[in-house]
Amino acid sequence: MVRLFAPFLLLSVAASLPAQEVAEFHTGTKFAVKLADSTLLGTGLRTKTFLKVKVYAAGLYVADSAATGSLKGKAGSPELYQQLVNGDFHKSMVMKFLRDVSTSQVRDAFRESLGNAGPNTEAWLAYFNDIKTGQEIVISWVPGTGLTTKVAGAEKSPINDKAFATSVFSIWFGAKPVQDDLKKDLVARAPEVLK
Repeated sequence: MVRLFAPFLLLSVAASLPAQEVAEFHTGTKFAVKLADSTLLGTGLRTKTFLKVKVYAAGLYVADSAATGSLKGKAGSPELYQQLVNGDFHKSMVMKFLRDVSTSQVRDAFRESLGNAGPNTEAWLAYFNDIKTGQEIVISWVPGTGLTTKVAGAEKSPINDKAFATSVFSIWFGAKPVQDDLKKDLVARAPEVLK
């Protein structure tokens, strides 16, 4: 009799466990709920052109200490976006590419979004090369270290320039983001995470 009910017991326990991954709504691309001491705040899809070509699925992670500290209770407020741009806490943008993108396409897209962001712009843009479908770019602000960038698994030298990092995170969370619906989707879990 115990053997008969054991599978149902396991299923009910599994159903009550918190999700370990979240699938981006439009593509099904999966993101871990936790990365080290950070939690996924939301996922979204970057599209390009009027044809809505899918470029990358993105996930935003924020330090657990910020989620229970400076960001707590700010879900749905303009202050949340200000903190995501300016806040001095660990935050990471994980971009999982859904198509091949050339070096010039990556660099031109970032250059267009950044505008004149100071002397570190060209050095940072030089970090990017061809990205193949399935590869990732991870851009993080790490207090005390600076802006870290990983391209297709290759770690680049950190740029310890807070003003430049602010410009980079403004790409997604500033007053004129690269894509309005992406900005909103990247904080979709905020009511749950920042309560």
